[in-house]
Parts: sequence; structure tokens; C-alpha cells
Amino acid sequence: MSWEPLPFLAATGEYEAQAAELLQAFRSGAPEAAGLFHHHHPKFLDSEVRWLPRRISDDEILQADLSLEDARLAIARVYCFEDWAALLDHVREVTRAGSAVNRFETAVEAVIGGDRAGLERLLASDPDLVRARSARVTNFDPPVHRATLLHYIAANGVEGYRQKSPPNAVEIADVLLRAGAEPDALAGMYGGECTTMSMLVSSSPPADAGVQIGLIDKLVDHGASVEAAGSGNWASPLMTAIVFGFREAAEALIRRGARVDRVEAAAGLGRIDDVRRLLPQADTAARHRAFALSAQQGHAEVVRLLLDAGEDPDRFNPEGTHAHATALHQAALAGHLDVVRLLVERGARIDIRDKLWQGTPLNWALHNQQAEVAAYLRSRA
Repeated sequence: MSWEPLPFLAATGEYEAQAAELLQAFRSGAPEAAGLFHHHHPKFLDSEVRWLPRRISDDEILQADLSLEDARLAIARVYCFEDWAALLDHVREVTRAGSAVNRFETAVEAVIGGDRAGLERLLASDPDLVRARSARVTNFDPPVHRATLLHYIAANGVEGYRQKSPPNAVEIADVLLRAGAEPDALAGMYGGECTTMSMLVSSSPPADAGVQIGLIDKLVDHGASVEAAGSGNWASPLMTAIVFGFREAAEALIRRGARVDRVEAAAGLGRIDDVRRLLPQADTAARHRAFALSAQQGHAEVVRLLLDAGEDPDRFNPEGTHAHATALHQAALAGHLDVVRLLVERGARIDIRDKLWQGTPLNWALHNQQAEVAAYLRSRA
């Protein structure tokens, strides 16, 4: 079986049919069905890291005694709802013509689909729509993200299958902002409160579509802040862009006024003179974060400077910088051979396993097809 999202105005019976099809495919032994259950049913997910599939084979999953209720829950989770009841509540409201949910979700579809004319018509007939918020009850943290239409421009923090960037995303953002969208509105995402900007600069779809920088400029032109706002790990747009490796986005934020006044930011950007200047005043946590980011981004001379300053190459990265892994894991994944060599030569262990996937740095290099790094790590085994 292959799963495709239903149209947003699909009726309850269509979701029921998807659940029945999933269960039938599962009982016939289809590995695709086992995979969908594995990645979406709580029974097969880690009890602490709620999105992480447990280390279990398809054969073990296919031996499970699953019912139609299980299939309904898995389908609800595919659509990012907390459970089947939350999906049904949403369907009831979104299919009720003229309801607040119907108007908002219709506008979301126009945003992610790049339908400028349709969006302008919707906003003209309902000006308050630009400040409306999602009412979906999801399986996220927090469960109700309350995203505005502008948040969907970021293609992050909202429903996974709706994270997409149309070629005219900058025009769509302009329509929303001229209609009165609040550029720094906060929504509940990834355990904190996030702006559109912080989600945008951590998001692959706008970068892949070539609209990320244009969207940064459009948001700032309409008053969006480039400084930290909200709460959680992703409050700072600059630090968020650096953590997720979007260097061009980080430089665009700096061009629009973001300050490089923290050793972590300087390290992640490879600005070694700034690192030297800021390091003496940096506390232990800042130094650790700087070390993690410089290794992740491949800045070998900064890594060397921080090792000389006493950083431990075997520490797991701090919270908010891929804390499940070490600096060596991240450097191996990204193919930064000079950083990998430096870390190993300075005593980094090559047998440490990450906390999520239980992989060594060599496993990470192989996973991302980093042949030179893999060959080097094998030579040091």
C-alpha cells in the first residue's frame, strides 16, 4: 500500500476507508503497512522520545495483534492528530461550510499551495482571518500549536505533510503581511513558543525551493525581529539557523541586523577572531555549545582553539545542538574529515554510540555516504 494525504475537505468515511485499507494491508503482511504502524502508532514508539520508532523489525511488528482501532489511531497520527477522536472533531468542523475551522483551513491550503488569488479573495471576505489560529489537536508538544497563516509560510512546526514551499512563497508572505499578519506572532512548537522567522531559518522546504532568503527579507521589511523571541531551544533565529546548518540564512539575518555577540554564534559561523575575543568571558555552557557547533559546521581551527581551551571531545552535545550525539558523530555525518581527524587525534573515542539510534561515528558516516570519513574511522579501529 502507499499512503497519500486526503484532500482537506475529505469526509469521515474516507478516513475510515484509509484505516480499513491499512489494517487489511497489515494483515496481508505488507511491509509498507508495518512501516506506517512503526512510525506512527504509540505502541511501536519510544516511551520517552515520543517520535522515535523503537528498534524492532517489520516481522516483529507484523506479528502484533492489531485492530481497526489501532489502524484508526495510526491514520490519525499520520495526519498529526492526537487521536482518532481529534481527527473526527476536526473533520466535522472543517466540512461545515462557513465554520471558523473551514475558513482557516481553506486559507492554509491557499498558502501552502501558492494560490495567491484564492488567498486574496479569502482575506478580502474575512479580514480577521489573517490573525486566526489553528485549532487542531495534534500529537505535538504542545498539542495545540495555534499557528497563524504566516507560520505555514515557514514550512516547519506544523503538520508534516503540509510542510511545503511554493515557488511564489515570498508573494504569499507579502499578501499576508500587507493584510495585517503579525510578523512576530508566537505559536507553540517543539516544546516552546516560536516565531515564523525561527521556524523559517530551520526549514528545508524554503531553502530547497530557493525562497528562504527572500522570506527572511520580506519578514524583516514588515517589522519581524532578527533577535530572540519566544521560548525554548529555537527562540533565537540566528542560533537556530546555525544549529541546522543554514549558513546563508544566518548571514542574511546578520545582514539584516542580527548580532554576533555570543561565542556560540561566532564558533558556528567559523569567525575565529570573534571566538578569541568572546571566549574569555564565556561561561562553561557557552563554551560547550560553541565546541559542538564549530564541529558540526566543520570549522577545524575553531575546534582546535576550543580543545586547547579545555573542551572534552567525548562530551555529548548540549541541549539544543543535537544533544543525542557527540561532536565526532556530527562531524562524521557532515563529512568534515579535517574535524574528524582533529578530534580523533586529540583523543575522541570512536566507539561511543549516540543516544537515539545507537550508532557509532562510523555508522553515522556510512549512513550519510561519507566514504572518506568512513575509511579514516575504519583505519583507526
